[in-house]
Amino acid sequence: MFRLTEYMRQLIDPSSVRAKRGSGPVKPVVIWNLTRRCNLKCRHCYTVSADVNFPGELSHQQAMDTLEDLGRFKIPALILSGGEPLDRKDLFQIATRARQLVRMLALSTNGTKIHGEAADRIAEIGFDYVGISLDGIGATNDWFRGVEGAFSDALRGVRECKKRGIKVGLRFCLTEGTHHHLPDLLKLCDDEGVDKFYLSHLVYAGRGDKHRGEDAAHRRTRHALDLLLDRAWVAVAEDAPLDIVTGNNDADAGYFLQWVARNFDADRVAHLREHLAAWGGNSSGLGVANIDNLGRVHPDTYWSDYTIGNVKTAPFSELWTGEDPMLAMLRTRPRPLKGRCGSCTLRDVCGGNTRIRALQLTGDPWAEDPACYLSDAEIGVTSTERLAVKPFRGKRHDPAHQFF
Repeated sequence: MFRLTEYMRQLIDPSSVRAKRGSGPVKPVVIWNLTRRCNLKCRHCYTVSADVNFPGELSHQQAMDTLEDLGRFKIPALILSGGEPLDRKDLFQIATRARQLVRMLALSTNGTKIHGEAADRIAEIGFDYVGISLDGIGATNDWFRGVEGAFSDALRGVRECKKRGIKVGLRFCLTEGTHHHLPDLLKLCDDEGVDKFYLSHLVYAGRGDKHRGEDAAHRRTRHALDLLLDRAWVAVAEDAPLDIVTGNNDADAGYFLQWVARNFDADRVAHLREHLAAWGGNSSGLGVANIDNLGRVHPDTYWSDYTIGNVKTAPFSELWTGEDPMLAMLRTRPRPLKGRCGSCTLRDVCGGNTRIRALQLTGDPWAEDPACYLSDAEIGVTSTERLAVKPFRGKRHDPAHQFF
């Protein structure tokens, strides 16, 4: 996750640079997909969820045992997700105990079920943050999410959270079919007093892989970032409260650095680059981890075809600190990148971007990320033949592919 507003603030109120992340195992933010059941049918769903029960999901006791291990391991944050996490009957029992064990507790939801008693329970538990997904305004959102009325129900969820003093954010996936709604969604954030706006770039996983042809073209991505840069500058320069973050395309940090170079002096550019290099970009397998609904552990939520182990048979803390070869490679700095990513002068800033896109497109997790929208000149490489984003044709890469 690229915290745009946080780094934008460095231009006005600079702070000391934190130490760079090491290459060994760290205590990660854990995104836990508690269930695959969901009342919506989103076109970009990375878990391919549906409104049915899925066999093999963690029992209540297995979930509670996993939670105790996460607490002992002292993870910095836990994000309870789905599917739709409110479709899991013991969500509030899990969340109540999680609140006692972790410093930061968040809920990732489609928002349509947050009202009445459910909204009261979310407030009582004390979630630090509730992220609600929207993919456009009105009918566009409903089409993209596969259910009529999903927009109005999600907006009701936003308002119910705000009424109870819960910090709430909107999450938006940028695609060719939704990009034109970005200005309206930013206005909606201002009108509703939303605390955070999260722009997610499309990742080729689950239904997102099937619909990869809908990924926003590079010029549209640049336009979207221009809008976010303008709004983030207003947020810090005029003390407007909206916090803006982006995810799943760490080239955003490089694009931001180019913007700073055009608008500020060399000292502030150098200072900001130090901060971005200390952050290091993509954190899959290092600062981010995923537990799916079946208990399988992955380097992040989009690596569903690569499993480190299962919390049904081994504690998460043991799996995360073990000797898994893919985790070791993802934690290597610099990573063994190829193509444009390997030659990029900003690779210390973005960390090689989102490796799963390269894997889905080529079968090689170290190939260049096709969603990098910076030009060769901007990243300091000679002219190369860029990978094309090919439409999905029903054949995925072999999970048993030899990565090394």
